[in-house]
Amino acid sequence: MAVIDLGEYGADFTADPYPYYEELREAGPVHEVVSPYGDRVWLVVGHEEARAALADPRLSKSPGTLGLKMLDEELIGPYLLVLDPPDHTRLRRLVSREFTARRVEALRPRIQSITDELVGAMLPAGRADLVDALAFPLPITVICELLGVPAADRDRFRAWSTEIVAPTAADHERTAVEELAAYLDELIEDKRCSGPADDLLSALLRTLPHSPAGMGSTPTDDGDRLSAAELRAMAYLLLIAGHETTVNLISNGVRSLLRHPDQLAALRADFGLVDGAVEEMLRYDGPVETATMRFTTEPVRYGDTVVPAGEPVLVGLAAADRDPARFPGPDRFDIRRTATAGGQGHLAFGHGIHYCLGAPLARLEARIAVRTLLERCPDLALDPAGAPLDWLPGLLIRGVRRLPVVW
Repeated sequence: MAVIDLGEYGADFTADPYPYYEELREAGPVHEVVSPYGDRVWLVVGHEEARAALADPRLSKSPGTLGLKMLDEELIGPYLLVLDPPDHTRLRRLVSREFTARRVEALRPRIQSITDELVGAMLPAGRADLVDALAFPLPITVICELLGVPAADRDRFRAWSTEIVAPTAADHERTAVEELAAYLDELIEDKRCSGPADDLLSALLRTLPHSPAGMGSTPTDDGDRLSAAELRAMAYLLLIAGHETTVNLISNGVRSLLRHPDQLAALRADFGLVDGAVEEMLRYDGPVETATMRFTTEPVRYGDTVVPAGEPVLVGLAAADRDPARFPGPDRFDIRRTATAGGQGHLAFGHGIHYCLGAPLARLEARIAVRTLLERCPDLALDPAGAPLDWLPGLLIRGVRRLPVVW
């Protein structure tokens, strides 16, 4: 099987990868490819195979499997996305209690308040960049308030985050990670010295073995605690993953609605469809194009393809969620689609032990943002005078830097 260079597809692949994924899928569920950044990886494009790979213990999340270390792991420390059990199990348990459905639902009034304020601020102008006006500030405000990041630091964080998930140049990613690492060290030290506070980072800080006076150590029931390095890495992951994907869920979702007037009209006529609409947004053009890297620990067969041991694997979430074997008419945007038919829905949040910890929060933010926007902007439309869409590069995050809209 020939190695396929995705970079040869050019800008068309970045703007609309789905026809290329369809072509690959028709030739087989797994392919050896060269990414747009020049890395050779195995790409899974079939839905059944992607679901299996996401839960396959033979695929390690740790680059150490190949004697490697990811850039952010090297500079920040090991975090959930580069760990396997039992380390992954332990760290996830320490933070998962903060993201239960009940705790997330308790955030609803605050998320609605932030959304109302942002939409109210943009209304008088009659036009806006939806990313800058709503899709970015909503989730970044929510996650920063949840973690206890000062409001004054959020613009700096936005610049770092964007370069980390979709770097505009090779050296920019390293610089962004180094600066964010230094920032997190300062933030954690400030919280260590300032005493108890009602935020997630302070709560995690209290699980350190030697918490400062006034911040008594609170290990879990089994006595487990975070180390200082684990705390910084956890803060890094929650800040990046806690907002970047939701930014693009909101902007991609609104763009999909505005490009499908029949679906937009159906939602306006019945906002009871908003939950299903968000699920279809996630399936049709979700914010994560491929899951983060996995590595085979032994030869693994998917379909007729055997991936050798010691190989990097990318699971194509976007490709899998347009697989006609799973979703009839996969290129049709249908907010009434039954996403969980047969008990298996889309893979936009992953599957298995690495299923997105923040999925309930992302869903809630998107539902509130989309409904509020459509209720208060009844004639919302894409701005015909807006600049051409500027797509984020790479295979990780799918989205645009700006989304010009009018009303």
